[in-house]
Amino acid sequence: MNIIDESGILAISTRLQRLSEQLRKDGALFYKSYGIDFEPKWFPVVYTLHHKEVLSVVEIANEIGYTHPSTISLLKELEKQKLIRSKKDKVDERKRLISLTPKGQELILKMKPVWDVMSSVLKEIADNQNNLLQAINEAENKLMHQSFLQRALQLKSEGESD
Repeated sequence: MNIIDESGILAISTRLQRLSEQLRKDGALFYKSYGIDFEPKWFPVVYTLHHKEVLSVVEIANEIGYTHPSTISLLKELEKQKLIRSKKDKVDERKRLISLTPKGQELILKMKPVWDVMSSVLKEIADNQNNLLQAINEAENKLMHQSFLQRALQLKSEGESD
């Protein structure tokens, strides 16, 4: 056991990052095994546009739960790969509407069988004594009601008032 593992809850962010990196790395290799050149970091945008065809940048950011700058960065990469296209909204010229290109839609067809296998494997990984996905949902719900920062500042101020 390394020091990070021994540190317990204090290193939860590091442990989640490590788990995420492992899943992304293996995911990329698995896509390659199907002859698909796809970065797992693109998944949330591509999957969202597969289900919600046309969205603004802000709507995509809200759907995937990323910041606006992070979403813009992903969209630029996907546009460079010619997987998405954007056009100005006729109603609001400032707004860009994003959709999959024919190349992006073709990619979805190739990826669907891969997603089926990935879903099965991820269910197996998450289906443990504490159900990883359920635990993540619970933690995210708690953070939605009160952020980590808000909780920490509250605890700090309570400690100062003692």
